[in-house]
Amino acid sequence: MKKLLNFQWLTVLMLALVLTGCGTADKANKDDAAKEDQQVEQTGYKVTDDRDVEVAFDAVPKTVVSLIPSNTEILFALGVGDKVIGATEYDTYPEEAKKIERVSDSVTFDSEKIVALKPDVVLAYYTGNDETLDALKGLEDAGVKVFVIQSAASFEDVYGDIQQIADVMGVQDKGEQLNKEIKAQIADVQAKVKTVATPKNVYLEISPKPDIYTTAAGTFQQEILDAANVHNVFGDQTGWVKVAEEDVIAKNPQVILTTVNYTEDPVGEILGRDGWNTISAIQDKAVTFIDTDISNRPGPRIGEAVEMVAKAVYPELFK
Repeated sequence: MKKLLNFQWLTVLMLALVLTGCGTADKANKDDAAKEDQQVEQTGYKVTDDRDVEVAFDAVPKTVVSLIPSNTEILFALGVGDKVIGATEYDTYPEEAKKIERVSDSVTFDSEKIVALKPDVVLAYYTGNDETLDALKGLEDAGVKVFVIQSAASFEDVYGDIQQIADVMGVQDKGEQLNKEIKAQIADVQAKVKTVATPKNVYLEISPKPDIYTTAAGTFQQEILDAANVHNVFGDQTGWVKVAEEDVIAKNPQVILTTVNYTEDPVGEILGRDGWNTISAIQDKAVTFIDTDISNRPGPRIGEAVEMVAKAVYPELFK
């Protein structure tokens, strides 16, 4: 757990047999689930959030408000996305998430709307801003149960988030299975890229001109780059770093990746920058856009993020 400071058949005869078997198995599973739910309702349970607060539940939540897209993705990946009744403006994955009522812009949230929805729990998000905790305290004072997830800075944090949310939603086994699947996907990518003796030098741009920002050590994105066996040319720095064009030119990356999705042609803009024509990545046109949501959200698609980066840098290994 993190400290506070811190996701058809055969023949007709076989299909009939399968359906019959599934029907029996489904009934048994439903009976077992009903027993488990009944036990939870009788005894209740507690899960510790990232404030180090034990949040008590009398029964498994049937309605949830999620205040960050990564938590929403986790809920859907755990098979309980249908319980989400409130989300943020940026909850766009999976497709069903777009239909959920909006209660937040991921920075601020509409307390009155959340209270009116009467959720069994609010899955909140904390990045170290005390104002956020004060606002969440207001929800609790209004009688809303709040479970706080600290901003993830590593894959281990993500695995912890998934298991915490699975515990809250009474699907512990699904949480364990989801984490196993993510780890297996990352391991599969790493098996391919481990053959690269000298990792390529990569520059990852997360904000374009005039204020150019990249990512460095101690960030979630850095772990993605590390897992894909690439060398971040700014990895010797820490956090999200503002860089000058001259710095990038001097680093001479072999590949440039951009997560910028709010300009018309981020790749073309980078390729056309004055003075950048001496960079190897520009000369080789090795500039690639990588999906912002997948690469930036600390959720169940981190395996996809590692694969996406690896494919962009070492496409020959994935043919």
